[in-house]
Amino acid sequence: MSLPHAPSGRSSSEEAEKHAHGIAVATEDIDTGAALVAGMSGDLDPVEVARVRRKIDLGILPMMCRIQFMDKTTLGSAAILGIQQDTHLSTNQYNWLGTVFYLSYLLFEYPQNLALQRFPVGRWISVNVFVWGIALACHAACKNFAGLFVARFILGICEGSVTAGFMIVSSMFYTRNEQTSRVGYWFIMSGTAQIISGFISFGSLHIKTGGFAPWQWLMIITGILTLITAVIYWFFFPDSPTNAWFLTPAERAIAVRRLKENQTGVENKHFKKDQMIEALKDPKTWMFALFAVLENIPNSLTNQRQIIVASFGFSTLQTTLLSCVDGFIEVATIWTGVTIVSRIPNSRAYVGAVYFIPALVGVLMIEFLPWSNQIGLLFGLWLVDIGITGFVLSVSWLTSTTAGHTKRVTTNAIMLSAYCVGNALGPFMWQTKYKPRNRVPWIVIGICYFLCAVLLLVIRFMLSRENKKRDAEPVNHDFEEVYIEQLTKDGKRIEVRVDKEFLDLTDIQNRDFRYAL
Repeated sequence: MSLPHAPSGRSSSEEAEKHAHGIAVATEDIDTGAALVAGMSGDLDPVEVARVRRKIDLGILPMMCRIQFMDKTTLGSAAILGIQQDTHLSTNQYNWLGTVFYLSYLLFEYPQNLALQRFPVGRWISVNVFVWGIALACHAACKNFAGLFVARFILGICEGSVTAGFMIVSSMFYTRNEQTSRVGYWFIMSGTAQIISGFISFGSLHIKTGGFAPWQWLMIITGILTLITAVIYWFFFPDSPTNAWFLTPAERAIAVRRLKENQTGVENKHFKKDQMIEALKDPKTWMFALFAVLENIPNSLTNQRQIIVASFGFSTLQTTLLSCVDGFIEVATIWTGVTIVSRIPNSRAYVGAVYFIPALVGVLMIEFLPWSNQIGLLFGLWLVDIGITGFVLSVSWLTSTTAGHTKRVTTNAIMLSAYCVGNALGPFMWQTKYKPRNRVPWIVIGICYFLCAVLLLVIRFMLSRENKKRDAEPVNHDFEEVYIEQLTKDGKRIEVRVDKEFLDLTDIQNRDFRYAL
């Protein structure tokens, strides 16, 4: 394998004379990948790029496709295993257990994102997953609402690091086109987790132990699995392509250089207030946030789905096994959605909007089919599950349309905070007075999904218009001649040029940036 060209080797004074018109920047102000690839030139070998991408997939995707997704479904599974009766929960208290998770998630989301920028990503996620596992197992010791409330609050704190961390890692290791499918793959584990959780719940019902209920076994088993995951993360989850343990130094340089097309760089550990302010002023930040709120109000079904299925007339055993079908549908719809987007350029909004159509059909079926039509109502509920695809596409879309590491961290935090708001509001739809048909909640879900489809198309229109505006602008030569100092092996200081893509510029500062559609 031929290595990229090394820096020129000129002394600092010679470089300063040659590049007197250039701009000198501090290392902390630029991307972490800049120092690794500064001064390198030449085209990358496509075969080598593909080989490095495969190593990245093998190195991080198995860990990102994690069993921990199953933990968020445990409350819904425990609901039909007796947790409400054993801990004396009212309907309102049960709904609060769903809400408090997302309230603590919301409160700690931005601090978690700042920590992900400040500390090694892999280690920080592993610590949070470890605490998560302990809190999950402690559910089994809870005897009342207060104990479960505290345990759920701790789960929400820890969860704030995981999805945000995965979004950051996906943007650090993959090109914009690859991000859509990779984000889809680790979201697919949400569906896979439902399948696994369904079988564990089914098995828990057959464990006969005096004084220890099936739902308690469910919490212990999933808690242990999460603790094992945390240990694996500590030793093997990479922090960035610049220090990934499974890549050689030459492969790390290739991994960074192939991201030039993103115009976003890898990461920057230095917090930049101006980028945070820009994120707060950027209209698309709040459009994605509004979408996240509306899309996740229906996500309250996570904790209600098995209660609803049981209300259709299915037994407890049947309900636990039918939850596996929910997971299969989620896997199939997310996989087909991200595959279509990966193969058809600039189709994110269109595909996301189309996938809301069957979800709306499902809402209509549940609203208007006779309550005696058990199978029809069940199929309607399964169709509603398809709506998750739009959110998965929006997550990858946001990461690929935002540049500047502090700005990306801020926008991720805002979107995930909005995600928490939607999830926190949703449980309060499911009031006892609406049972068993729950007509009001289903009307709310239908309205939310319709508005989500419209929002995706509006966001696409905004970004497409901005791309056309930039296409019409004269070529911008700002930031073309930027240099950093490096020390050679013999101790000499040299200046090496840094490509614009690794200057940690935002998508607004870099006029060469084009928004993915």
